[in-house]
Amino acid sequence: MKVLVPVKRVIDYNVRPRVKPDQTGVDLANVKMAMNPFCEIAVEEAVRMKEKGLVTEIIIVSVGPTQAQETIRIGLAMGGDRGILVQTDERAEPLAVAKILKAIVEQEQAGLVITGKQAIDDDNNQTGQMLAALLDWPQGTFASAVAKDGDALKVTREVDGGLQTVSLQLPAVVTTDLRLNEPRFASLPNIMKAKKKEIAMKTPADYGVEVKPRLSVVKVTEPKKREAGEKVADVDALIAKLKSAGAI
Repeated sequence: MKVLVPVKRVIDYNVRPRVKPDQTGVDLANVKMAMNPFCEIAVEEAVRMKEKGLVTEIIIVSVGPTQAQETIRIGLAMGGDRGILVQTDERAEPLAVAKILKAIVEQEQAGLVITGKQAIDDDNNQTGQMLAALLDWPQGTFASAVAKDGDALKVTREVDGGLQTVSLQLPAVVTTDLRLNEPRFASLPNIMKAKKKEIAMKTPADYGVEVKPRLSVVKVTEPKKREAGEKVADVDALIAKLKSAGAI
């Protein structure tokens, strides 16, 4: 079974994003970029499944600028077999990405898609669900555990009330949550080997998809600084304070 793992190039989670002076977006100039953390978890889960003999090939896919090749190489160094970069300098929205992934899934005849539940730059949490709808496949979102169960996958999901376990008939789409696993570090030998692995260069037009954004960013601002807390003497003082602040 082939597994498709979409990955996204984002600002490293250790870096504090800066808003551009004209407030048109986030400043990416001279900023350290990395693989989206949830995508790392997805790659790790695919590699673990391959190590168990459940998967024959792992295909790492990214939709983004030419520099996203570096992100794909990380996935290949972790254990992916080959990569596909759909090169575009446009800001690809979730629906456009889902349409591209659908075309790749059908072309590659993949039996499973494992993707991060969301990207830490836009926090949309949409691509996996949209892809499942376009493919008409079952989906297991926010997965904290995945196990093979005969011809199906048993997925434990993180939900508001606790945990929910669902059984998905393959082919299926799974989106990963933080508790699913701890991604491995790519060793230097594997990083060197990854440089020789194939990355196919494609464009959205190759899959008949238009990636021009449908949404326009009007303004980007930094969150307001949190004010310092204040101690009160008792409950009555607390209630009075909340009333004066308009909180109750």
